[in-house]
Amino acid sequence: MDYFSICSMAVGLAMDAFAVSVSDGALSKSVKIPYALKLSFFFGFFQLLMPVIGWLFGKLGESFIKDIDHWTAFGILSVIGFKMIADYINEIRVRGIQEEHNTLSLHTMLILALATSIDALATGVILPSAVGASSLTAMFTAVFIIGSITFIISFSGIYLGKFFGYVFSRHSGLFGGVILLTIGSKILIEHLIYGI
Repeated sequence: MDYFSICSMAVGLAMDAFAVSVSDGALSKSVKIPYALKLSFFFGFFQLLMPVIGWLFGKLGESFIKDIDHWTAFGILSVIGFKMIADYINEIRVRGIQEEHNTLSLHTMLILALATSIDALATGVILPSAVGASSLTAMFTAVFIIGSITFIISFSGIYLGKFFGYVFSRHSGLFGGVILLTIGSKILIEHLIYGI
């Protein structure tokens, strides 16, 4: 199993959650550890759950996907990557002044966790071919790593936001998009050159 690709993909997918965490930390009037743990848990859990759901859907069409998995991986990661970069550019254009708020409600946390993990749903379809997670154990190891990295990045993001404001959140979408585009290109090039 390609742990470097898994970790790189996890970081790329976690950038939406990181941006939300930094923004929340910057705008929250007070941030306490139980609150940061709860928000980070939801981000990590949904980022773990969505690839599993995507993988199960992918298994239904496995016979079709098997012959084109490298193109599917390249296409999905490229679309997600370009979308993240486009969202980043759009956010730069429309960013306005935001005001401080109280901590987020449980309902809002769940909505944000779901919204920031949609990209991981599509990634789950091609995760086995993207990172070499061919067995069930390898697949669950991969999604556990993705969820754990998202949790750590989100938790860190809340406190980075509290101390450094928007400096870290402004370019996270661009960073995540570039990572996913790079991984997608790597998968395609390895297949075309080495037949992997």
